[in-house]
Amino acid sequence: MKFSDLLFLAFSSLIRYPLRTMMLLIATSIGVMAVILLTAVGEGARDYITSEFRDLGTNLIIVIPGKHETSGGGGPADFAGLAPRDLTVEDAISLRQIDTIKAIAPIVLGEMPASFGGFERDVPVIGTTPEFLRVRRWEMREGDFLPGVTLDRSPPVCAIGKEVEKELFGTSRAIGQWLRVGDRRCRVTGIIDSDGRAIGIDVQKIVVMPVSLVTALFNRPSLFRIIAEAESRIYMDQIKKDIIRIIKKRHQGKEDITVVRQDTVMASFDNIFNVLTMALASIASISLFVAGILIMNVMLVAVSQRQSEIGLLKAIGAKNRQISNLFLTEAILLSGSGAILGLILGHSITLSLKTIFPTYNFLPPTWASVVSLFVALICGALFGLIPARRAAKLDPVIALSGEK
Repeated sequence: MKFSDLLFLAFSSLIRYPLRTMMLLIATSIGVMAVILLTAVGEGARDYITSEFRDLGTNLIIVIPGKHETSGGGGPADFAGLAPRDLTVEDAISLRQIDTIKAIAPIVLGEMPASFGGFERDVPVIGTTPEFLRVRRWEMREGDFLPGVTLDRSPPVCAIGKEVEKELFGTSRAIGQWLRVGDRRCRVTGIIDSDGRAIGIDVQKIVVMPVSLVTALFNRPSLFRIIAEAESRIYMDQIKKDIIRIIKKRHQGKEDITVVRQDTVMASFDNIFNVLTMALASIASISLFVAGILIMNVMLVAVSQRQSEIGLLKAIGAKNRQISNLFLTEAILLSGSGAILGLILGHSITLSLKTIFPTYNFLPPTWASVVSLFVALICGALFGLIPARRAAKLDPVIALSGEK
């Protein structure tokens, strides 16, 4: 029996039993589709998180108030209920002595009502310095970003997002107008053109003001973060040590801050999402084994139904190995066709999701498609072995007589 004859007989058998064939194709395609969709979700989540960090810029070091200890016990201050010192604007100013730091952007976050001309809305307020524009890689549509503002000087100026401009100023020109934020007034000097999110906040909806002005506005001296940009990656480890040394000296010898490198955080998230994606793919692959068991059971029934066909093939000279190969080929064709159908469905759905949710990049990794196809074929071959061997062992005389 030639290979072409083997394929012809296998295809003929699949066409003769359309209901059985469709059932097995659907079972396998669902398994492959599940692998594609779950890995796409994992990759989309990883891409979203890492893009948030990439948008911050490069060579960044982030200073966070509070020491995140990994040990089980706390010190006497913890038992006494004493909180660590606030991270202040003065702490940010003290970091100027590090020559290899190119930019320092302290950050204060909060929410306040903003009003102009009888219109009012609650807006997220970010207090920072002009260096934040470069760190975040934002673009200005019009005007300047906090002109004249330094760590020492806080003139009453602000930059606003496009949605704030639209809702409060309408068709009026916002640049040069006085905007009331809480109990303070600031002159609008710029409109931020960038979209997306900054520190989890929609850029179009924010008001950015000088850091000292915002700490006074919220009556809260503590900073949310300090972001420092190094001149080069090679200085980052030394800058991290210098920051800890300087702040520790200012805080009476207590190391009550956490200093992290942006690239280290990104690498950690990348590893976490790699493991998550692999775990999701493994869970989804279980459905492929379920489909393989279904193929085996259905083909065992098919062997009983096709005893006369098997007996006739043996009577005209077909060997046991050829009969076995025939059923094995059918199982592989079923699993392979189902896998291809699942790949088409999975990628079609991910493209639809990407259109509906453009913020998330629902693109499954290439390895997921290759592995799911390979696993489907392996499952078809493995679970098709038992029916194939049973068919090969049938006695031709008994098979032709129709006895069970």
